[in-house]
Amino acid sequence: MAEPMKIRAKMVDGSAHITVLMIHPMETGLRKDPRSGQPYPAHFIQNVTATVNDKPVLNAQLGPAIAMNPLLSFRVRGAKPGDKLVISWEDNKGDRARSEAMIA
Repeated sequence: MAEPMKIRAKMVDGSAHITVLMIHPMETGLRKDPRSGQPYPAHFIQNVTATVNDKPVLNAQLGPAIAMNPLLSFRVRGAKPGDKLVISWEDNKGDRARSEAMIA
């Protein structure tokens, strides 16, 4: 798998605007291989968490209906430039990814 996430975090009008591109196939389990006719196994992100300076700011539950390489955007009040942002996810197969960024 390539780089698991790309994060952009910047302050706008007193809150941190955070955008995360999560590199993941997000396979539903419903699509079939055209040659064999067998379904591709389900493989999708289930949980996403975000912390700012080790304080939880987001806990999201995703499912198979989300597109490949999901893009998630959210805002955090009370954050400051230089704060440490950590985003992590876990998928239905137990794979995990974690990335860090500083809020600009």
